Amino acid sequence: MQTPLKVAVIGAGLCGLIAARELERESHEVVVFEKAHRLGGVWVYDPRTESDLLGIDPQREIIHATIYKSLRTNSPRQIMGFSDYPFQGKEYGDPRMFPGHEEFLRYEFQVEWKRIPVSSASSSNSIEVFDAVVVCNGHNSQPRVALDIQGMNEWTKKQLHAHNYRVPEPYRDQVVVIIGSGSSAYDISREIAIVAKEVHLSSRSPDAKVSKMDKFDNIWQHSRIDHVFQDGTVTFQDEVSIKADTIIHCTGYKYHIPFLKMKGIVSVEENRVAPTYGHVFPPQLAPKLSFVGLFNKGMTFLPAELQSKWIAQALSGKVLLPSEKEMLHDVEKVYRQMEERGIPKSYTHSLNHQMDYMDWLSDQLGITQPPQKLKDFYAQFIELFHDDHEGFREAFEYSLSNDDGI
Repeated sequence: MQTPLKVAVIGAGLCGLIAARELERESHEVVVFEKAHRLGGVWVYDPRTESDLLGIDPQREIIHATIYKSLRTNSPRQIMGFSDYPFQGKEYGDPRMFPGHEEFLRYEFQVEWKRIPVSSASSSNSIEVFDAVVVCNGHNSQPRVALDIQGMNEWTKKQLHAHNYRVPEPYRDQVVVIIGSGSSAYDISREIAIVAKEVHLSSRSPDAKVSKMDKFDNIWQHSRIDHVFQDGTVTFQDEVSIKADTIIHCTGYKYHIPFLKMKGIVSVEENRVAPTYGHVFPPQLAPKLSFVGLFNKGMTFLPAELQSKWIAQALSGKVLLPSEKEMLHDVEKVYRQMEERGIPKSYTHSLNHQMDYMDWLSDQLGITQPPQKLKDFYAQFIELFHDDHEGFREAFEYSLSNDDGI
């Protein structure tokens, strides 16, 4: 076994804390750096919003919190949690299968982090040297906005990114346009509809069904926006025009690693952090530089835990990585296959076959793969999520009745 290393972990959210725990288990000396005033990352609610509501001004005061007050988890608690500390108990105050953010934050702080030191990333200008760096700064703080829509840059009325949405009251009696088709678009549209005059959802998806939404008298689904005008008129490609008060961009986020001087070794292009072997190690600097949590869809907890174990054991010498040449060859093969299949770069870290990925990580560690029961449960959830996106939480709770499923 190699001599324990001094390791810096950037970010004290879920991924940073689990990385620190696994590094400490391998007897490495760990220091976690966190820019926000609290631990917990994306799960910490902050009622404040940024001065630039679109989040594109680099000089703005950045608010790292990105969740709205009513946010609930997208995943059932049965697949949230760590291998040695499941989240199936309901002793934290919110008994729902898809609990609110407060419930998860309470759970997160029940996990045994021991006495891992945390430093403020902006508290001083001192220089400290580390043997290795693990980047865990997340990917939900730098908004991606739909400014490519014709006329959007000249829009004179209010627009914001979902990053700066907190509560529905400011949109009372307004006509609101929401761009996006993900979970935040669905959740925010239905919450705002309670107080707004009208809510119009716009989706780029060719499968979007243009119609009034079921169960709501004031929500309409449209195709992509064709043009917006200074007087507030919004024209959709389905040839419908409305006059809006506010546009909300529920259009996701960009990977943003401003503190890492990459010198061409690692690049961030079209939401691909490359090259990264197994979505973790840049071949040229492995294992001294690594990433946890680049994946942006599906389960978070178990993949982050397995990635963290892989990094910690690679640094301690328990796990041997392939040669730089072999890792780079593997990465290039993956990127080439994506290109041949017409898969955009932005999907690199989406991990559509996430269970296969966790099996692969388990094999790298020489440990038992996740149980089939978990895989079946996850597959059942994903199928229902895609079939009934509008009411997937209630439908999944009903389908399982009182059975915990796993």
